[in-house]
Amino acid sequence: MCFDLDSRPPIVPIAGGALDSTELLLEAEDGNRFRAFRARAANPSGAGMLILPDVRGLHPFYEELALRFAENGVDAVAIDYFGRTAGVSARGEEFEHMPHVEQVTWRGLTADIRAGAANLRMNDERRVEALFTVGFCFGGRISYDSATLGLELAGSIGFYGIPIGAGRGGTPAPADVADQMANPILGIFGGADGATSPEARKTFDDALTKARVEHRFVTYDNAPHSFFDRKAAEFADATSQAWGETLTFVRGHTPSPVAGG
Repeated sequence: MCFDLDSRPPIVPIAGGALDSTELLLEAEDGNRFRAFRARAANPSGAGMLILPDVRGLHPFYEELALRFAENGVDAVAIDYFGRTAGVSARGEEFEHMPHVEQVTWRGLTADIRAGAANLRMNDERRVEALFTVGFCFGGRISYDSATLGLELAGSIGFYGIPIGAGRGGTPAPADVADQMANPILGIFGGADGATSPEARKTFDDALTKARVEHRFVTYDNAPHSFFDRKAAEFADATSQAWGETLTFVRGHTPSPVAGG
C-alpha cells in the first residue's frame, strides 16, 4: 500500500503561489474518459508536471501535491487510472481500488498518460515547455516507463517505484526497458523499503548506466515505503530533502522561464 486517504504531502504551502485549480475530465485516444485535477502556477517557470498516483488512483494527496507544484512555478495535472472500470465520479474511503487495479493495462495507462501530457502542453496558453512525470509506488514504476513513450519529456521522477520484475497490467520492468528511455531519470527510495531492495536499485542503476541514460538515485537510510507523507513526522528530514531533490531536478532540466501566464 502507498498512501492512506488521509495522507497529505509533507510540503509547506506558499500563499498566492497557485493561480487556480480545477477538476477535469480528460479523454484518451481510445475514447476513455477519466478524472484529473489541474493546478496552474501564478508565476510559471515553463515546467509542467504530470502526476501519476499510487494504486488508489486520484485522491486528495495528489490534488494537494499538484497545488504544491504550482506554488513552486510548475503547472501540474494529476490523473486517475480507473475511468474505464470505475467511471468519472469522485470516490471516498469506501472505494475498493484493487479490483480496478487488476483491470488496468499498460496500453490503457499509456493512452491516459498521453492525454494528461497533451492537456499540460496544449492548455494554459502553451505555458509548458519542459514536461516531467512524477509517480509514487505503482505510479513511480509507470513514471519511469513513461520515458519510453516518445513524449519528449524533460525528465521522469519515481518515488519508490519498483524497477524490476513483473508489474500490474503488464507495465514493463523499468530495468528491462532502460535502453528505450529517452530522458533523464530521478529515483527516490527509502532505505528500509523492502519493495525496492538494494539489489533492485542496483539492477536498475546498472541498466541505466549501460544505456547511457542520465540518472540520479537518492536513498534515505531507514525511511520506509511511502515515507513522503505529512503523517510520517519521524522522516521529516528525508521528506524535505526529497522535495528539494525533486525541485532541483525540475529546475535543472527546464531550459528557461516562460513569460506571461
